Amino acid sequence: MGEGKSGRASKKQKAASGPSPQYVEEPVLPENLQQQQDYVTCGDALNYNVSTADSAQLFAALGIDNSWSFKKFKKDFRVVINWVKGMDMEFELIGTSPAVANALRRILIAEVPTMAIEHVFLVNNTSIIADEVLSHRLGLVPIRADPDLFESKAGSERSTEKTTAIFKLDIRCTWRPDKTMANEKVMSAELKWLPGGSQMPEETNCQFEQDQREVVGPEGVSLVHEDILLAKMRPGQEIRLEAHCMKGTGAEHAKWSPVATAWYRLQPEVMLLKEVEGAQADELAAELPGLVTVQGSGASRKAAVGDARQHEKLLEKVRRLSGEETWRGCIELRKRKDHFIYTIESTGVLRPEQLFTRAIDILVAKCDKLLEHL
Repeated sequence: MGEGKSGRASKKQKAASGPSPQYVEEPVLPENLQQQQDYVTCGDALNYNVSTADSAQLFAALGIDNSWSFKKFKKDFRVVINWVKGMDMEFELIGTSPAVANALRRILIAEVPTMAIEHVFLVNNTSIIADEVLSHRLGLVPIRADPDLFESKAGSERSTEKTTAIFKLDIRCTWRPDKTMANEKVMSAELKWLPGGSQMPEETNCQFEQDQREVVGPEGVSLVHEDILLAKMRPGQEIRLEAHCMKGTGAEHAKWSPVATAWYRLQPEVMLLKEVEGAQADELAAELPGLVTVQGSGASRKAAVGDARQHEKLLEKVRRLSGEETWRGCIELRKRKDHFIYTIESTGVLRPEQLFTRAIDILVAKCDKLLEHL
């Protein structure tokens, strides 16, 4: 075996025959094919090489095995936590495929369970807002409760302290002595948790056997935000209701989704395709300040590219410049196919790092289930 069609050197291995050890070089992909494997190329009008090459026999003609390797995956895969700020989190998945990255995103949105208001029992509503609209608004109020402490409830099953958390809303708008209105705005803070259970058990089919604090702990069940506007009223109007929270997932309804959004982008890299020197280097640095710098002095000065992540506002300009006659063939924007920069924005029902670990647990459980059926 020779160098292969690429002509590039790689690691060496012993030949199987001959009186003395012989070394041959494993073939590697030509540079242009390696680039297509590793990067999406962002052109001024279109993106190129956007698909991933997963077929094991794709490069068989070059003597290269493209099959997935668990050993290589363990070596290359990394998770890097960049920051956690309040209910937001950014981390990086490195050395994995878009399929895994997107599976994690979909699990975060639709499969991590939470608690949300599912049933609203209206005693009286004389406000202008319709019953069904008020019920929908209540369902979207984020509830801070650990879903692991609750059980899922069957449709006809009686609600208990292990399946249901209950809030009560009892408010009436009145005139104050100074002719201003009291309770004109109905805020989410008016929802009061009932750890003892429903105050109308026959109508709601809900009966607690013990105080719910013994099930969920002293922190109890609360609202993530107490300043959400639910309705507006005028003097004489009132709203009286019970709101029952159940366990569910975003796949059933968006109100159970624990994230405002979960999204990722590919790691960007700006490449100089050839040396940019002299006055042209000065011009490119002026076009992309900070991202491109000029090194050296006099006639020997050359353009150098910095970290694209530190200058993401300039990346679209790089894309545009790569299509202009002056810079075509000089500069290019690429994005790594196996490097994902993730952002989780939690609704507040669970902290983002908790959502991440629970999503991983669900993904592992799916893999285990698949292995059981193989």
